[in-house]
Amino acid sequence: MNGQDLKRLRRMISIAEKLIATNPKPRRGRPAGSTNMKPSAQRVRRTGTVLARFRKMLKAQRKRGVPVSELARQHGISSAYIYMIG
Repeated sequence: MNGQDLKRLRRMISIAEKLIATNPKPRRGRPAGSTNMKPSAQRVRRTGTVLARFRKMLKAQRKRGVPVSELARQHGISSAYIYMIG
């Protein structure tokens, strides 16, 4: 590397440091270690008829426009499960 390359590299590093300092949090995604599920001592296993009613209720709430994150938090399930149900 010559002198000009080193100067450019130092400038890019200083710009990157300024960007990191001004915007410390990520723009999208959830923070590491966070989940949508309620912490519970015991998992809930639903029987067939209860599960059918639960899925139907979730679909109805989604059609009404309730956010997936709110449903997941409220019922202690993952957002992926809600999207899978459709």
